[in-house]
Amino acid sequence: MNLASRCFSTARWIALSVLAFSPLSARAQSCQTSSDLEEPARAAITAAGQRYFGMAAKGDAASLRQNAIPSLASDFSGIETTIKDHQQDLASAQGTVKSAFLLDGTTPVPHAEFFCGVFNKTGQTSNSAVFYLDNLPAGKYAVVLLDATSAKSRTMVSLILQQAANDWKLSGLYIKAAQIAGHDSDWFLARAREYKTRGQAHNAHFFYTEARSLISPLYFMSTLTTDKLYDESQGAQPADIPANGKTVDLLAGTASCKLTAVFPEAVGNDLDLIVKYQAADVSNTNLAYQNNIAVMKALVTKYPEVRDAFAGVVARAVDPSGRDYGTMLAMKDIK
Repeated sequence: MNLASRCFSTARWIALSVLAFSPLSARAQSCQTSSDLEEPARAAITAAGQRYFGMAAKGDAASLRQNAIPSLASDFSGIETTIKDHQQDLASAQGTVKSAFLLDGTTPVPHAEFFCGVFNKTGQTSNSAVFYLDNLPAGKYAVVLLDATSAKSRTMVSLILQQAANDWKLSGLYIKAAQIAGHDSDWFLARAREYKTRGQAHNAHFFYTEARSLISPLYFMSTLTTDKLYDESQGAQPADIPANGKTVDLLAGTASCKLTAVFPEAVGNDLDLIVKYQAADVSNTNLAYQNNIAVMKALVTKYPEVRDAFAGVVARAVDPSGRDYGTMLAMKDIK
């Protein structure tokens, strides 16, 4: 299953178009929220979600694999890594189901769009959601969203299930931190607004990005909250930041390089700024290291405001084959 994200503003336009021009019965895909489901179906889906969450919390990847659809079970390394990376967060956490959705994709289309819940003339409402899935195999799917809360952290766990006869098999598992260094989406949103008020458009953009990441459990799902946050963040989108496949030139020393992405990322308890750029070759690691240092210096020189917002910078040179070479420096060491 290839899951592809779409921009939230597009999501709103599509939702309004469907509501304005198509009867509900004409939708190619249908979706039911947990409140729409009859009790036996809701109970079966949530029970399967809680059972698989329990396996993940115990680090029992073998049992999860036994209960996965064949295509996922044949290549389970990604799930195993995800569980291992988040084991400390899940081991002592209490998993609570926040919501569940039943997606009827028995009629396959290249770009499936599932509109769940109630929509009005302005788009989504407090109980709605939209899922965007590309090349989804025909079948019935369920999405179970859980909060895994412990004394130290809150983690978002999302399970994608596929119906097989009378059972629900694991089709996907996504685990995301809901906090960074004790800070949640609301904290990052408040900082983004502060930076915007101070005229620091780059910091505002990066913190809006992190706020959206921490509030959304799945990158292929949008809600009223994510739509509103996306709309607000568009006012802080700098033109000199790579976006939507567009590269940006950066003069690093005597050479110019093409930036492909600049975004915030949690590294331990710190928030660092990641910068990716095109490189002809990364096999010469000494040269790649020097280029990375030059790119970091140039980036901080071009965007001096980031010194106050991030603990460090990670530069990643990426060659045409996709190989990359990364270098990290604390902000205080970038001179």
